[in-house]
Amino acid sequence: MQTTTTSGPRQADTNAVTRFFRATEIDTRLLGMVGALLIIWIGFHIMTDGLFLTPRNLWNLTVQTSSVAVMATGMVLVIVTRNIDLSVGSILGFTGMIMGVMQAQILPNILGFGHPAIWALALVCGLVVGAMVGGLHGLIIAFLGVPSFIVTLGGLLVWRGATWFVTSGQTVAPMDPTFRLMGGGTEGSIGATWSWIVGLAACVAIIAAIVNARRQRKRFSFPRKPIWAEYVIGGIGCVIVLAVVLVANSYHWPVAIARRYAEANGIAWPEGGLEISHGIAVPVLIAISVGIVMTFISTRLRFGRYVFAIGGNPEAAELAGIKTRWVTVRIFALMGILAAIAAAISTARLNAATNAQGELDELYTIAAAVIGGTSLAGGVGTIAGAMLGALVMQSLQSGMVLLGIDTPLQRIVVGAVLVLAVWLDTVYRARAK
Repeated sequence: MQTTTTSGPRQADTNAVTRFFRATEIDTRLLGMVGALLIIWIGFHIMTDGLFLTPRNLWNLTVQTSSVAVMATGMVLVIVTRNIDLSVGSILGFTGMIMGVMQAQILPNILGFGHPAIWALALVCGLVVGAMVGGLHGLIIAFLGVPSFIVTLGGLLVWRGATWFVTSGQTVAPMDPTFRLMGGGTEGSIGATWSWIVGLAACVAIIAAIVNARRQRKRFSFPRKPIWAEYVIGGIGCVIVLAVVLVANSYHWPVAIARRYAEANGIAWPEGGLEISHGIAVPVLIAISVGIVMTFISTRLRFGRYVFAIGGNPEAAELAGIKTRWVTVRIFALMGILAAIAAAISTARLNAATNAQGELDELYTIAAAVIGGTSLAGGVGTIAGAMLGALVMQSLQSGMVLLGIDTPLQRIVVGAVLVLAVWLDTVYRARAK
């Protein structure tokens, strides 16, 4: 008796898909997260009657994601080395308050109100304080042997209390006009023309990076991707960049602000109104820049290789001559700097430094890194994944706000998603063995 089966074509299809991912070297976990993000977006868009996937909401979503995305890039390195940092939200609040006091009270009395250097000096002061606080945590963890969980849990309480003592609980406002540009808004965006310039420059950079990587592989006789795979990766990257620019330019200034701008600049108000594009927001550019720098640090510098070596096997890294203690100190100091950058974005966006600033941000930051594929077992994690994880977290929160879901239920959802992400990571690692 002759039998037939369809396993052959199915096997061929599977092999074709497998060959595609192998040739393009696309991270399947990252691709799965992109798919989950698209499902979340489409689901919320349907449930909110078309409010979610609008240029206005997507633009605001990217701005709201920026501060957590910045801190998530540093949390990757912390978790990769099998540590944790529960203090980043409190460091954000403390350094934000320091920057607020410096530019609203101290520096104007020294340099005079409106001095152009006030915002820069305040920012540098915040970055230095962030580095010192993070470095202090790292020293205690590395040289005194206190677990990072305990040290940073203590830091969470200490620096939140210190934030209150800086101004005895008072809110500090307003911020320097130039400093406020880091928070986004109508003025804190680069406009349509510059957005297209940045987008095209990013496309050129993507193509240049692909060409350079191919040359390096050829130089060292490493296997190279098929040329069609390079075209696919480059094309996808450029399409995503230009789509982001298009969405950012599709969100226009509110009518009242556009009218005031026209009156101030002597522009005749047209019959159909004046459409001025926001373009890409400054905090989004800051977050992307931080992501690029952190990716370079983690993948191209010796320090990054040390970080992953420690996370993979701390004892072997020590025996190999890596100064693991000082690497730990530098990781936490870097985490403090990133928390200060996030504080600048948050303070500029609020146009004030408050005592509640950064509360629970440590949980969102850790969740973003874990959802992005950083393993709590150490040794595994990507910067891009963490930033995408931050976007997933903020998308959930933004969608629930549009649906009118209460804050307690929002926290329940975030907690459930975090547990689910850790469980999926456990399953993935078990299957990979």
